[in-house]
Amino acid sequence: MQAALAGARERAQQRRQRVADAESRYDRFLDNVAVPLARQVANVLKAEGRSFTVSTPGRTVRIETDRGRDDYVEISLNTDVDPPSVVAHIRHTRGSRTIDEERALKSGAPPDEISEDELLEFLLRALEPWIER
Repeated sequence: MQAALAGARERAQQRRQRVADAESRYDRFLDNVAVPLARQVANVLKAEGRSFTVSTPGRTVRIETDRGRDDYVEISLNTDVDPPSVVAHIRHTRGSRTIDEERALKSGAPPDEISEDELLEFLLRALEPWIER
């Protein structure tokens, strides 16, 4: 019984360390890649006549359409899975129908292994419902 308890404590400690490491990497990813790129995308879309706003609530970055605050793509770190992963929550409302979707940006990859090009490709696909109109 003692060995089982010690093993459980050790696994919990290792998981806490993986989460802390992922959070640190994610913070750098937000500051150096995700937020600047989201702002660039929003500026380009505004220049094309599609109005979007970038916000950074908590430890996320959100690109939302100015036409309806219920339409957005939000990037965050999911620490409920092991290993933690960067995910996007996409909410698209059309009429009375709301589509909520959560997708990993790059399955199994730590935040610092997601390139700017991969994030850009992901964002462009996620924003298609608003861009194609």
